[in-house]
Amino acid sequence: MQTNFTAEQLADPYVAESEKILRRCVHCGFCTATCPTYVTLGNELDSPRGRIYLIKDMLENDRPADAEVVTHIDRCLSCLACMTTCPSGVDYMHLVDHARVHIEKTYRRPLMDRMIRQMLAMILPYPSRFRPALALARLGRPFAPLLKGIKPLRPVAAMLELAPQGRLKHSDSARPGVRAPEAARRGRVAILTGCAQPVLDGGINEAAIRLLTRLGVEVVVPEGEGCCGALVHHMGKEEPALDFARRNVDVWTREIERGGLDAIIITASGCGTTIKDYGHMLRLDRAYAEKAARVSALAKDVTEYVATLELPAQDSKGMTVAYHSACSMQHGQKITQLPKALLAKAGFKVRDPAEGHLCCGSAGTYNIMQPEISAQLKARKVRNIEATQPDVIATGNIGCMTQIGSGTALPILHTVELLDWAYGGPKPAKLA
Repeated sequence: MQTNFTAEQLADPYVAESEKILRRCVHCGFCTATCPTYVTLGNELDSPRGRIYLIKDMLENDRPADAEVVTHIDRCLSCLACMTTCPSGVDYMHLVDHARVHIEKTYRRPLMDRMIRQMLAMILPYPSRFRPALALARLGRPFAPLLKGIKPLRPVAAMLELAPQGRLKHSDSARPGVRAPEAARRGRVAILTGCAQPVLDGGINEAAIRLLTRLGVEVVVPEGEGCCGALVHHMGKEEPALDFARRNVDVWTREIERGGLDAIIITASGCGTTIKDYGHMLRLDRAYAEKAARVSALAKDVTEYVATLELPAQDSKGMTVAYHSACSMQHGQKITQLPKALLAKAGFKVRDPAEGHLCCGSAGTYNIMQPEISAQLKARKVRNIEATQPDVIATGNIGCMTQIGSGTALPILHTVELLDWAYGGPKPAKLA
């Protein structure tokens, strides 16, 4: 793609990076075939290629974002299926990240939109705020149908409907400290507790810690670690996202220097994609660039790390698992076969749903901010999963678990919960 940026514009390192990305696009349109919003809406501007044109025009002419640009960029799930498909290696992820920051700085959203986004940014990354917010959401759930009829309040209705209906179980997995290995020590890792996941389902990290310690791995839950920054990062809130990243880099660097780390284990693939990008996010920060790159290099999805431990094959469990590959796993981290291979080795019969490359519609806060499109993608995903006639659904991301679980009666578990059970842990309660 030909570009016409001025030398003055290219002096900005963010613009210079975006210009290089834009130049790689050859307009081939392969991305349209795998883009969930284009497949759903059929609008060229809701495809990666269409958004690239909008971003180019906005940045090249150095103008503020307008309502049309914001509409189509907001509809992007950042699923990154386009990057898997693109034959030219267009780095769409970092281009759309830059566009979102530009939107945040130059566009004034309608009042209700601003308020909802600010509320999400102030609550979701903080477990101590998120837990009571969910309790209030349960009380407000009966009002969701009424709020759906008021367009600016549809995201609030979506939040109420997504909130878990039962009482949330308290988990000890986020308590800082060291979990000693139960067998001969084979490694030492830190594990991300995160923000939304320990509130929604603390059992995921409990299963990961049980499995790793049984296999001889010392697991550290560091003091002071928190949200990875992905939630605000995808809203274009650059400084809060970088602050979250710096805090975690400091915490993990301290653990690296204290006792060494073989890996930083992540059980939410959405967080994993962001943490593996810390080196890029903080590349211009002289105080953090080197440390962030080291942290990114150590970041591993739990299945990546478990696969290095050479687990023995198990007898058949007589159970069929439909494996949903989260977009952040398959497109963001390029992890496609490992989780399925681990499940098969653990004795499960694994099936791939049709259209596995398409997003389920969760995408961080997307199912809140874009509830209509998200609902269509969820229904499509659930149909494809249920067509495999599984006993259980497995995936590696809490957002997908919440989204898909709200559309099916099938039990949905994190991959590591099934692996923990197969290798000596308790049977997951959802399978009881």
